[in-house]
Amino acid sequence: MTDFLEALRHLLTQLTHEAPAQAAWARLLETLVGNYPADASTLMVLEEESLRPVAVLGLPEEVRGRRFRLAEHPRLAAIAAHPGVCRFPLDSELPDPFDGLLDEALNPVHDCLGVALRDDDERLTGLLTLDALTPGALAALDEAELAAAAHLLGTCLRLAARLSATRSRLNEALEQDAPPTGIQHWHSPAMRQLMANVALVAPTAMSVLLHGETGVGKELIARALHARSERHQGPLVQINCAALPESLAESALFGHRRGAFSGAVQDHRGHFRMADGGTLMLDEIGELPLALQAKLLRVLQEGEIQPLGQERPEPVGVRIVAVTNRDLAAEVAAGRFREDLYHRLGAFPLEVPPLRRRREDIPLLAGHFLEINRIRLGLANLRLTPAASTALIDWQWPGNIRELEHTLARAALRALAERGDEARRRAPISIECRHLALPEGASATPAEAAVPAPSQAPIRPLREASDAFQRDYIARALAAAGNNWAGAARRLAMDPGNLHRLARRLGLKDSA
Repeated sequence: MTDFLEALRHLLTQLTHEAPAQAAWARLLETLVGNYPADASTLMVLEEESLRPVAVLGLPEEVRGRRFRLAEHPRLAAIAAHPGVCRFPLDSELPDPFDGLLDEALNPVHDCLGVALRDDDERLTGLLTLDALTPGALAALDEAELAAAAHLLGTCLRLAARLSATRSRLNEALEQDAPPTGIQHWHSPAMRQLMANVALVAPTAMSVLLHGETGVGKELIARALHARSERHQGPLVQINCAALPESLAESALFGHRRGAFSGAVQDHRGHFRMADGGTLMLDEIGELPLALQAKLLRVLQEGEIQPLGQERPEPVGVRIVAVTNRDLAAEVAAGRFREDLYHRLGAFPLEVPPLRRRREDIPLLAGHFLEINRIRLGLANLRLTPAASTALIDWQWPGNIRELEHTLARAALRALAERGDEARRRAPISIECRHLALPEGASATPAEAAVPAPSQAPIRPLREASDAFQRDYIARALAAAGNNWAGAARRLAMDPGNLHRLARRLGLKDSA
């Protein structure tokens, strides 16, 4: 219990200052249930009407990317409604959300219990679940001890939530407006750094230039910028510059008055006026014609627009988020983009990293897309085999998150086609490597994944470059092993103790 209290204190300290690192949640769960005879356990936090797994033991890493709505999972709802430790009979007909996820043989859960996490006002804050494949394995578990720990944890989570809400109303806005992929809970260093920069610039009035490859999720970052800005109660207006006909682009952006040109039969506000008091997202800004770039620059400099057919300009208050997958610096050098506009838009540039540079996020994203397809196809459960999970982590993903989403949707259909209608309703479906249909030789080698090409790589101290490679490689092995350090040690052919010491030195584990 001493270890649990220390882990809880450490987590509470993080909760009241920032989003806790995944290692803090994992440490808390390990100290709480690590000695129990369970094959799998989860710690889930309630967010609105869904439960988000923040730590798992004995389950694949992708489970942390799923969201479990209480209305869709009667077993979890039963735990949430129970006043103490909720045990299920061995013949319970309530479907278990983790059936088929505990091992490669797709064995069902035979022994299951859970306890609701509540605060002092008896409000639900989360759930703790324990599952075993062997009937009766959890029979001797000390319910009083587990219930006491759960009550303490539930109260601390509520207290931390209150402190966090008092400290930052803007963080609360982001939680409410963030997409279901859990954008505020990324685990890769690249995305954590990006979100730290989003938190830094969002409350300001600075223009932001979002750049990155196709399919990396730039629109989601734009939404996060708006949600955390002082304009979050105003509109977020999106316009695709590439889809604007050149003859109508000025009218679309700045508006026109009736009769300004042939066909202008009524006034049109324009996107700048629509976004007044909020944020205007200019997608594919590199496609904007040069003539219109000059007029856009004037609006940014003067803070006013002049609709077509109107004699006088009018003030407008808009925060600009420009988005592109082009290298605008190269476009400036080629004369296709104005240099002064480039610098005006890029007051605070942000790069959204490609998926190959954030492999730690792949299991979370995969879990989210698997849950979407499970619901869409009406399946009992949908999972990745360990080999398929490793293949996803190793692939270089030229199409990024969008490619991952479509790959898993196709794989789910292929896996389902091999099973009958009865299996659709009752048995979990496994996605194997062949269902993914990744190109032959698709996997990037570890060196390719972690180190840029020699011609592009900056020269760094050898120790620093070596640490970066080891950090990335160990993180990938850990993700492939379902966040199980012993499994990662086996994959890396290392002594577990040596791996733990190395992980602490590299900052992958807490030093405590």
